[in-house]
Amino acid sequence: MGRKLFGTDGIRGRANVEPITPAIAMAVAMASGARFHSNHGRRNLVLIAKDTRLSGYMLETAMAAGFTSIGMDVVLVGPMPAPAVAMLVQSMRANLGVMISASHNPYYDNGIKLFGPDGYKLSDEVETEIEEMFTHWQSLPLSSSEALGKASRLEDQQGRYIEFVKSSFPRDLRLDGLKVVIDCANGAAYKAAPRVLFELGAEVISMGVSPDGFNINDGCGATAPEAMIDLVRNEGADVGISLDGDADRLILADETGHKLDGDQILGLIGSSWLGDGRLSGGGIVATVMSNLGLENYLKGIGLKLVRAKVGDRYVLEAMRAGGYNVGGEQSGHMILADYGTTGDGLAAALQVLAAMKRAEKPLSQVSKIFEPMPQILRNVRFAGEDPLAVDSVKSAIASSKAKFADNDHLVIRKSGTEPLIRVMAQGENEIEVLSAVEMVVEAIEQVAKKKTMD
Repeated sequence: MGRKLFGTDGIRGRANVEPITPAIAMAVAMASGARFHSNHGRRNLVLIAKDTRLSGYMLETAMAAGFTSIGMDVVLVGPMPAPAVAMLVQSMRANLGVMISASHNPYYDNGIKLFGPDGYKLSDEVETEIEEMFTHWQSLPLSSSEALGKASRLEDQQGRYIEFVKSSFPRDLRLDGLKVVIDCANGAAYKAAPRVLFELGAEVISMGVSPDGFNINDGCGATAPEAMIDLVRNEGADVGISLDGDADRLILADETGHKLDGDQILGLIGSSWLGDGRLSGGGIVATVMSNLGLENYLKGIGLKLVRAKVGDRYVLEAMRAGGYNVGGEQSGHMILADYGTTGDGLAAALQVLAAMKRAEKPLSQVSKIFEPMPQILRNVRFAGEDPLAVDSVKSAIASSKAKFADNDHLVIRKSGTEPLIRVMAQGENEIEVLSAVEMVVEAIEQVAKKKTMD
């Protein structure tokens, strides 16, 4: 059976429109609960967290009903970062963890991410099993009346995560003397992130910490860091940190307001850990979208760059397979295996701040480690059938690839979270790169235009 519900990062879509409806959420809970239900002599437990979207209330209630109906106890933890769910699942010996979030998407979208008892996101194979069970959810065995699950709320969840993240920061360092802007995107980390930075000694300037159900990622956060950058400049801050809606990724700005993306953060953490003797595997893991400048820099210091498919769980799979402890994506997902089982934007930010304190230099100097090669990314929205299956688009892609000696320098893929086709090219010649991207984008837009006219 092909995967229809799950994309590259769980299930995602418009809230209260299939597949993000209460009925489907309840059925997914029943199917995933049945898959992870265990007869091990103790109560089965599932944790449900969410970000700050209005639709989170609807979905957590529906999923709680599904889980309890098959005999699983539910602990509702409220708005919490996705990495907190991964941590709590292990800490509380739960069977399953749920993060209700659409990450960087607008408030009107939502999604469901599932974490196994080991704290890792589920594999494609397990998600496929759950989809199969979902198709016949009405025939899944319900719990007896006396064995129904019950729901409760966890009261100390913020404190647990705050102490967990703080433990990733070197014990011999403090953030005293640093002025830090933290943009929480009006999302899941709006309570935890400022407290972590304050308790470690920083002077904290917070923004994006007043969620109202509608303003998550709205002109703020990792996908819109401009307001954070302006605040860094206006306040004379040493560093700016922008998280996304579920806080599993970040974008940074140095004291001049220069933006650092995931590739630059990866290079900085990787080289810092190499110097400390903490880097495992002889390299780091990134994706096919990462800049060639990062790859060349790593080669120059004796490290390799392993490229995985786009999606933080594919990065993690490559990390686990090769024994790497640093990995991430250009978009800002950072996975530090020493401190967690999934992306954690705040933990990654603390590693950058630690590198600054160790070097006793501003971020603009610490982060100046490689010059990015020309790279252009265009997103083309589409509706209906896949434009990549149309002959004219296939021909444009082939012609564009012929411009490069290495076909990996041109990447065309459908987004796993939005109806977009992402077209990326990179190389030494910026004009050549631009030409390759424009050729493919124009072909896709022509197909989209024709469909609209039809």
